[in-house]
Amino acid sequence: MTQDEVVKPEKSLIGKIFSMETLILLAGCFLLWYGFTDDTEGMGIFWGVTILIGYVLLKMVRKKDWAKHFAEMEEEQKIRAEYARKVAEAKKAEEK
Repeated sequence: MTQDEVVKPEKSLIGKIFSMETLILLAGCFLLWYGFTDDTEGMGIFWGVTILIGYVLLKMVRKKDWAKHFAEMEEEQKIRAEYARKVAEAKKAEEK
C-alpha cells in the first residue's frame, strides 16, 4: 500500500447523523428558522446565515484534494527557487 492509497474507515449511520458537520447544519437551520419566526431583532437570521455559509465553506475545504494542492505548491516553489538562482547568477556575471 502506497501513501496515496489510504483506506478511510466507513462511518456508521449513527456516526454520520451525529457528526460535527450535521450538528453545525442543524444549528444554522434552527437559528434561521428562529430568526424568521420568533426573533424581533433579526440576530437569529444573521447567525443562521453565518453558520450556513461556514458549513458550505467547511464542505468545500474538506472536498479539496490537498495532496495534489501541496504537490503543485512544491513544484511552484522549486520553479521560483530556480528562477531566483538564475537571477542571482546573472547579477554576479554583470558585476564581474
